[in-house]
Amino acid sequence: MKTRLIVPVVAALAVLAAIFAIKFHAASVARAAQAAMVRPPTTVSAAAVREETWPNTIAAVGALASYRGVTIKTEVEGAVRRIAFESGATVAEGQALVALDDSVEAATLPGLEAQARLASTNLLRARELRAQNTNSPVDLDAAETAAALAKAAVDELKAALAKKHIAAPFAGRLGIALVYPGQFLAKGEAIVRLETLDPIYADFSVPQQELARVALGQEVAVAVDAYPDQAYRARVVAIAPRVNDNTRTVDLRAELANPGERLRPGMFARVEVLLPPTPHALVLPATAVVHNPYGETVYVVEDGVAHQRFIRTGPQRGDLVLVRQGLKPGEMVVTSGQIKLHHGSAVRLDNSLAPLADPAPKPKES
Repeated sequence: MKTRLIVPVVAALAVLAAIFAIKFHAASVARAAQAAMVRPPTTVSAAAVREETWPNTIAAVGALASYRGVTIKTEVEGAVRRIAFESGATVAEGQALVALDDSVEAATLPGLEAQARLASTNLLRARELRAQNTNSPVDLDAAETAAALAKAAVDELKAALAKKHIAAPFAGRLGIALVYPGQFLAKGEAIVRLETLDPIYADFSVPQQELARVALGQEVAVAVDAYPDQAYRARVVAIAPRVNDNTRTVDLRAELANPGERLRPGMFARVEVLLPPTPHALVLPATAVVHNPYGETVYVVEDGVAHQRFIRTGPQRGDLVLVRQGLKPGEMVVTSGQIKLHHGSAVRLDNSLAPLADPAPKPKES
């Protein structure tokens, strides 16, 4: 009975062994074939590390401010009798803007002037009489006081009359008129905004750690969205003596020419403080750098093989990035296709679709 059971078991084991041998042989053949296969080179684009002068700047954002700007207001109350300007007009210093009703003051002035003349005449007579010792010193003092008071009353009324005639304190361009003829204005009410637009200021701030690199007279590049193709140059004319307690930044002011008054106060501005450039700096396209948690790497192509290498980069300018360490001039680095590579991959160069490397790119749809 036992012999009958042993024979089928042995036969089954023999069959299993044969199947295992066949599978093992097939896998060995497949591994050998795979080992014998040569992967085709990966197509990538590449660019040479080049040497050039790298412009150093401190980038900041700010706003344009008028060279001089005030909101002209009334110093006294009164009704608007005449408006002598047009909204948006250019005016000279001292040019009349608004006249308030001064009929009461104008009517009062001749009487006060007559009183002042009479007081002056009485003072002369009192001095003559005092020289002849025919009046007392008290009489002379009274005459002098009366003359002084009369003159002060005239001067006070003339000053009040002058305040009823409002003129431009300096040359500039006016804003929109805020008053109309016949309108009664209270003391301190706004009439119009007056701005001097040429030159104009660019106000901005830089981090406190950059303070040692800025100085009066330093050149500044200013750009505004309204004129994207126009470059403006300015000079630093003021540096705040105190660091902002909240932002730890330092406020600066640059002055720039504004011919044609194209730039207007309040415009957003992109500012770059121009520092001495770095000669013989190494640059490469920013697309060549692979950013990883453990550092920045590039693939350097040597004899058709890509070698991964760690580098240290600096600031970026447009599509270009500064290389501080890890590369030499003329070395070819992969700019696209890195995701398909590993250290030692064979590569084939094709730059027909290589990404651009422009230090000042301008998107076509912007």
